[in-house]
Amino acid sequence: MTNAHAHAPAIAIVGAGLGGLALARVLHLHGIEAVVHEREASREARGQGGMLDIHSGQSALREAGLFDGFLTIARGEGQDMRLLEPDGTLLLQEDTPEDAPPARPEVDRADLRDLLLDSLPDGTVRWGRAFTHVADGRLHFADGDSAPYDLLVGADGANSRTRALVTDARPAPIGKNVVELEIPDIDRTHPELAAMVGRGTYWVLGDRISFAAQRNGDGRVRIGISFFDTPEDWFAISAIPFKDPAAARARLIELLPGWHPRITALITAAGDRIVPRSITALPAGLRWPSTPGITLLGDAAHLMPPVGEGANQALLDGASLGRALAARPDDLPAAVAEYEREMAERTTAVAHRSARMHDMLRAPDAARQLLAFFQPG
Repeated sequence: MTNAHAHAPAIAIVGAGLGGLALARVLHLHGIEAVVHEREASREARGQGGMLDIHSGQSALREAGLFDGFLTIARGEGQDMRLLEPDGTLLLQEDTPEDAPPARPEVDRADLRDLLLDSLPDGTVRWGRAFTHVADGRLHFADGDSAPYDLLVGADGANSRTRALVTDARPAPIGKNVVELEIPDIDRTHPELAAMVGRGTYWVLGDRISFAAQRNGDGRVRIGISFFDTPEDWFAISAIPFKDPAAARARLIELLPGWHPRITALITAAGDRIVPRSITALPAGLRWPSTPGITLLGDAAHLMPPVGEGANQALLDGASLGRALAARPDDLPAAVAEYEREMAERTTAVAHRSARMHDMLRAPDAARQLLAFFQPG
């Protein structure tokens, strides 16, 4: 840890997601305090989603001094996977040995976010601060308040408001529409389905349909049914009555004709929280002209098809930018330029890999392709 800098820059981070918090933590370790402005009213204001597969992002957690804490919340058994075809044929079953190293452990997003939040000094995160615009060297918020900044870091996710300050690029639909469901406390309520899903991910791939059921650390199983090569308005034409959960579950089963009843039983068992999501992505390799005093990280900078890379890249972004700023605290433009070069090179390659994985998943023979991917040769 270095001493606090005499003329520390005012670093404002918009968004208390994983990337923004990782940046604040790495800066804190180097004696540079940042302020994180988050639109949500508190850390409990909204559910944080499901499990994350943290692999490359582990190096960022090490740099943030949080790796031991990460191991206490990570679920090594979450690496288990069962891959099936819609008729119920089991193609692959991988069970993680108890002594296996945590190569790609699953972790609850909320637990990981709490680990990062708890590592920061009180007052670092300012809740209820919905960013609206910048003017006269200040951030402005929906409540009429404002704050000064020397460097604004947009870490505000897929629907970033800060992105427009550096680029006209906007996320575009990728032809994938997802319906999310969940089965609470599955071991108690549906033990036979709990045994079928196992400890990790239960993945069924059909013709342009992906069905993933994933065990969460809190006893839930979260289900995502992805429909590929579907139009942007697919939810409007799919006839899924989301306001009537029982009818919505029945319609989802209709949309899986010929699928084995053991698989669709997971839909029947799901609760009434049924959420539609239309998936978008930014162009792979997006760059923007160097903009004085502003940069982006995470999904704000490189929103990718969701194949397990987004959280990892956000953590790496936060560590990379924190490292660059700590090395050049008196030359913000040079530090930001160094970070943006590293980030662009790293994430462009990952975005192209993610796009190829997305294409694999939408193939008619996706299950067999994925089997070959996991068992090459």
